[in-house]
Amino acid sequence: MLNDWGAMARDYSVQLRDVRGGLPDVMKGFSATAQAALKANALDTKTKELLALGIAVAIRCDPCIAFHAEAAVKQGATREEIFETVGLAIYMGAGPSVMYAAKALEAFDQFASKTA
Repeated sequence: MLNDWGAMARDYSVQLRDVRGGLPDVMKGFSATAQAALKANALDTKTKELLALGIAVAIRCDPCIAFHAEAAVKQGATREEIFETVGLAIYMGAGPSVMYAAKALEAFDQFASKTA
């Protein structure tokens, strides 16, 4: 195992409490944006979480991978959907995204194994 993605999500959640406390208005705005962006409309929430995971791979954000892989599991994403998602991220992000695609798959597998 390269990373413990559950621990990463928990650790960042703790650190983000300080950010929320120090920037309450900014973080309320960010939270409202996140809720609005993830709300099911033309795209369902699972599809939006898959998009977010692909973007996390393309921009190489480990904590983003942790949070969105976990959310994808909670939304019922399949391993096959993860493969297609990271495939698009590889296409858009080239070689470095290949390395982060492996991270996203590992994160998804860890979160999925805890719900089985």
